[in-house]
Amino acid sequence: MESDTKRFIVAGALSMVLAIGLGAFGAHALKSLISHAKLEVFHTAVRYHLLHSVGLFAVSFVCFLKPGSSLARASGWVMLAGTAIFCGSLYAMVLTGHGWLGVITPIGGVALMAAWLLVAMAALKN
Repeated sequence: MESDTKRFIVAGALSMVLAIGLGAFGAHALKSLISHAKLEVFHTAVRYHLLHSVGLFAVSFVCFLKPGSSLARASGWVMLAGTAIFCGSLYAMVLTGHGWLGVITPIGGVALMAAWLLVAMAALKN
């Protein structure tokens, strides 16, 4: 199996473990400690985290189909970065109470959109 394929399978699996753990933390530990509005923000972060953990498996599939594809490889790294920035900024904003962290969130969102465009481009490239 190609190293990029393995790398993004492992990254997706570990990201999923973290997302599930954070989701459980939010549902159980945070529920009584923060406002409903902040809990919704936390759940949004968990939802996107879970979705893009699965997205890393899609990236690994494209890496498998297109070994050595720089577009597929780039999509994985951009998706990892986008997930960390988008979800991480939301997690941090809720847990620290620093609302200014929300200005970072759109950077992660743009990175996630770019990652999916790179996946499409990699799949379409001959």
